[in-house]
Amino acid sequence: MLGHYRSHNKIRTGWSLLLLILVTALLLSGCGGAQQPKVYHVGILIGGTSFTPISDGFKATMTALGYVEGQNIIYTTVKAPDNATTAEDQGVAQQLVDAKVDLIFAFPSPAAIGAYAAAQGANIPVVFAYLQIEDNDLVKSVREPGGNTSGVRYPGPELMGRRLDLLHEMAPQVKRVWIGYDKNGPNTAVALEAVRPEAAKLGITLVEVPATALEEIGADLAARAQAADLGLDALMTMPDNFSTPPANFAVLSKFAAEHNLPLAGGVAYQAEQGALFINGTDTKGLGELAAPVADKVLKGTQVGTIPVVTPEQTLMINYKVAQQLGLTIPDGLLRQASNIIR
Repeated sequence: MLGHYRSHNKIRTGWSLLLLILVTALLLSGCGGAQQPKVYHVGILIGGTSFTPISDGFKATMTALGYVEGQNIIYTTVKAPDNATTAEDQGVAQQLVDAKVDLIFAFPSPAAIGAYAAAQGANIPVVFAYLQIEDNDLVKSVREPGGNTSGVRYPGPELMGRRLDLLHEMAPQVKRVWIGYDKNGPNTAVALEAVRPEAAKLGITLVEVPATALEEIGADLAARAQAADLGLDALMTMPDNFSTPPANFAVLSKFAAEHNLPLAGGVAYQAEQGALFINGTDTKGLGELAAPVADKVLKGTQVGTIPVVTPEQTLMINYKVAQQLGLTIPDGLLRQASNIIR
């Protein structure tokens, strides 16, 4: 009888031990799953040194949204040269496609267009910033972009028309405004459509210098410097690689300084490098606006259903340059400025 009891007790103990092992294994399995969240792989394509702050703003806001680098998100950043063509940008973007990232964040326009082309066959969503959506087929509409992309647009038409207005308000004596531009650039046609009628309305003659290479811009300015009449009263940057990168802008700012001419710019750093003013968008802020779009995509929303974001314009005035030029900036414009360099 005692042996039977001991035998029964051993069986019961064995079952209890087995049950304990199974429960422990399940608990450990559950805990292990909780400690291993999905790690997202995001590729970033930066098209030119002027736009690096966009990446900074994007990452900072992604962190605020709960994405901790090295824990639940990994960034792979590739950079295209300042003067890269869209085809060259596509080649750089292909590196991210080959890395099988979950999403590509690309900026500005040439980089975004290149990334979109590279990602098509791989079905990788592309979130853009600083992309001029007019005059290309990436986006069907602001409300519903469709396809495999969305993001933060570059409000080119609004910015370019306003840039000429601001120049006229600050320097009303200006009658001839020089614009040198990449005639094959993705933003050029739309910019000209905005600037030409505004110039006609203001009684301003646009001194257009269409070019296919940066050297042509420099050659035009060099020839003017040798002429009895420069043939211009002010310069205005265009939204392309011939104006935007620091080394290229330096050619324009040097000419403007040497001839005591107003220069209207479009990227923040240019206000500190000789421009009378810049009207554009907050570069870092573009990345901050793009992060919520990327967050929605990573959480399962189809990117083409997310409306495109339009950023606000910013105005920076270099008051020191205005004084050097003998210009009086209207008080209303000074109040509108987000930053005044004195």
